[in-house]
Amino acid sequence: MTTTAVPAQARAAVTAQRDGFAGTGALVRLALRRDRIVATLWVLLFVVMAAGSASASAELFPTVESRVRAATAINDAPATLALYGRVFDPTSLGAVSLIKLGAFGAALVALVSIFMVVRHTRAEEESGRLELIGSAVVGRYATLSAALLLSVATSLALALLTALALIGSGLPAAGALAFGLAWAGAGIAFAAVGALAAQVTESARTANGIGAAVLAAAYLLRAAGDASGVDTSTWLSWLSPIGWAQQVRPFAGDRWWVLTYLLVFAVLVAVAAYALVARRDHGAGLLAQRPGPERAARRLSSPLALALRLHRGSLTGWLVGMALGGLIVGSIASQIGEIADNDQFRDMITKLGGQRGLTDAFLSAEMAIIGVIVAAYGISATLRLRAEETGGRAEPLLATGVGRLRWAASHLTVALVGSALLAAVLGLFAGFAHGAAVDDFGQIGRVLVAALVQLPAVWVLVGITVAVFGLAPGLVLAGWAALVVFLLLGQFGEILNLPAGLMDLSPFSHTPRLPGGDLTLTPLVVLTAIAAVLMVAGLAGFRRRDLSTS
Repeated sequence: MTTTAVPAQARAAVTAQRDGFAGTGALVRLALRRDRIVATLWVLLFVVMAAGSASASAELFPTVESRVRAATAINDAPATLALYGRVFDPTSLGAVSLIKLGAFGAALVALVSIFMVVRHTRAEEESGRLELIGSAVVGRYATLSAALLLSVATSLALALLTALALIGSGLPAAGALAFGLAWAGAGIAFAAVGALAAQVTESARTANGIGAAVLAAAYLLRAAGDASGVDTSTWLSWLSPIGWAQQVRPFAGDRWWVLTYLLVFAVLVAVAAYALVARRDHGAGLLAQRPGPERAARRLSSPLALALRLHRGSLTGWLVGMALGGLIVGSIASQIGEIADNDQFRDMITKLGGQRGLTDAFLSAEMAIIGVIVAAYGISATLRLRAEETGGRAEPLLATGVGRLRWAASHLTVALVGSALLAAVLGLFAGFAHGAAVDDFGQIGRVLVAALVQLPAVWVLVGITVAVFGLAPGLVLAGWAALVVFLLLGQFGEILNLPAGLMDLSPFSHTPRLPGGDLTLTPLVVLTAIAAVLMVAGLAGFRRRDLSTS
C-alpha cells in the first residue's frame, strides 16, 4: 500500500506545481454549489428592481414633457446628482426611469462581487478549509481563478437577465443591453478589487473592508464629479470605475467603448492579485497582522467589552455612512417638490409613504428603505457569532468561565444597540439637513422618530438570524434571504399588485408611516415581541447544540 501511494501523491504534487490552474474546474463547481441559492437571490433582486422601476416609470412619466421636467429638476439639484448621477437624455424614458439604479445599482453589484470573491478566497484560507483543499491536486492559482470565474459568470448572467427584463418592459434592446453590461462591468471590475484585497490582508473581514473602502472612494469621486459639473460630469467622474459604468450612458447614446475601461481595469487589478498569490505564503498577507500584547487590557475583561472591540471598526464605518446618507436624504427632501411636478409621480410618492404632504411622504418612503439598510448591519453583526464559532475562536473562550448565553448575548447586544445608533444618526442628520434647508429645525425630531420606528422591524430580522444560528447553523444565510424578500415586497409589492396578505409578511409593512402619518404603538410592540421570541429560541438552541467549525 505504502509503496504505491507515495509515488501517486508525489505525482499529484508535481502536477499541481507545474500547472498553477489545476483543479480550477472542480473548485468552480464547488463554489457554484455553495452559492447557488444566494447568487440566484441577489441576481433576481437586481433584475426585479430594474424591471419594476422601468414599468412604474412608464406610468409616472408618460410624455416627453413630463420626463424633461423631472430630468431637469434632477440635473439642477447637486444633492440628487451626487446620489444618483446625471440624466444624460431627458427625453428618454429609459434614462429617466433607471436614473436611481444606474450608478447606485452598479455600486451595489460591485459590493456583492467583492464579498463573493473574498468569501471563496481569503475566508476559505482563514477558516483552514483551503489548506485541506490544497492537499489535493490544486494549483496555486486555482482558488483565485475559481472565485473570479464565478463572479464574472454571475455578473454576465445578471447583465443578460436584466437586459431581457428591460426589453420585456418595453425599453429599447440596445439600451437595455448597455445597462445590463454596465452593471456587469462594475461587478467584474470590483471582483478584481476583492481578489487583490484578499491577498493584502490575513483577515476576510479586513479584506471586505478594504474592498468596500475602495468602492466608497470610487462612488465619492463619481458623486463629486457629477455634483460639481455644470452641464456634464467633470473629470473626477472619469477617475472612478463607478463613473465609467455610468458613462456607458444606456438609453442616451449607448457608449459601448466605455466598457473597455472597466475590462482593462479588471484585468490589471487581477494580474496584480495573481502576482501576490505567487509571492506570499499560505495564510499570510501583504500586510502582516501585528502581534497583540501578552495580556489584554482591563477594559477587555468581559465578553461584552471584547464584542465591542471586535465590532468597533465595522460600526464606525456604518455610522459615517449613515451620517452622509442622512445629509443627502435631508437635502433631497427639501427639493422633492421641484422633482415631483406631475400628478402621477405625486400619487406614487404618496402611496409609498404618507398622507400629509409630498415631502413627508418622500421622507417616509426613504425611512422604510433606510430600515432595510440598518437591518443589513444587524444581520451582519449577528453573523459574527457564526464567524467566531467556525473560525475556532469561540471554543477557547467558552472553555473558560464564560457561558454560552453570556458570550452570544454580548454580540447580540452590539447588533441591537448598534442598529439603534445607526437609525438615530441617520434620523438626526437627515432632520438637520432638511430643517436647515426649510429653516425649521423642528423637523429634526420628526425625522428622528420616523427613523427610530423602523427598529422593531430591524430587530425581527436580527431575531430570524439568531434563531437560525441557534437552531440550524448551517442555514445562517437565511437572514440575508429574508432581507431580500422583505425588500422586494416593500419596494415592488404595490407596483406589481401583489396580494395584501403576501406583502404583510414583511415586518416593514407594519411600521408607522412617519413623518406624516399616525404613531401607533401596537404594531411596534407586536414586532418587538416577535423579535424577542425569535432571539430567545435561537439562544436556547445554541445553548443545547454542539459547536461546529463548518
